[in-house]
Amino acid sequence: MELGKVPNPMALTLATPVSEIELVPGSAIRLKEVSWPRYLALLQELGEDRGTRLMYSYGTLEIRTPGQLHEVINRVLAAIILTLADSLGLELNNLGSATLNRPDLARGIEPDSCFYIQNAIAGQGVAAPTSLPPDLAVEVDIANSFDSKLPIYEAMGVAEVWLYREETLTIKALQAEGYADVASSVAFKGVSAAQLNEWIGLRRSGTDLTVVKAVRAALESGAYVRSHISLLAVLCPIPTKRFMTTAR
Repeated sequence: MELGKVPNPMALTLATPVSEIELVPGSAIRLKEVSWPRYLALLQELGEDRGTRLMYSYGTLEIRTPGQLHEVINRVLAAIILTLADSLGLELNNLGSATLNRPDLARGIEPDSCFYIQNAIAGQGVAAPTSLPPDLAVEVDIANSFDSKLPIYEAMGVAEVWLYREETLTIKALQAEGYADVASSVAFKGVSAAQLNEWIGLRRSGTDLTVVKAVRAALESGAYVRSHISLLAVLCPIPTKRFMTTAR
């Protein structure tokens, strides 16, 4: 059986042990009827030093190997997040693609990257608390597999997800009715999806450092402040005198 790039992985029955299967970059397999103990055992078999990402939900296990473009965008976004936190005076803990397991939910996921920001102090230390969800998760969805991940993030209570899909980044914020696309970041107030896409675009002709320098320059020049004020003006317009005079 040839394992190629599969944007929508099918359920497979395999005679070869999962830990011995080699996936080419950008490919994935999905296995069904996998018990939670078997999933945990597989994590132990695969170990920490691997390039795969695992996702488990109600007996379905997906194993994916990111491709080069996936990793480039993921690392650029991680660099942007670190630079934003440092420049804005925020604490930050980068958990990378740490395995987030919730046996009470029968779900587990390995984000492309995830971060403690608002909860950086609570999440500090070498071993992050398993019950504390990240404040921000990053998903680079080259193979159109994100829709199956969103319910897992929602169940775990991850407040914000940055999704890069079809060369565009969108910001998803967790609300009462589920995730909704929003104009600006929850973790980094006033940083818009439009600004993030502009910074990501610099990587097409530059380096990671090109992007980092652009982020710092934007914050130092006051562009971030002007963007924040413009966004507040749209979301919270100041009443004019004409309207104010109607109140008694």
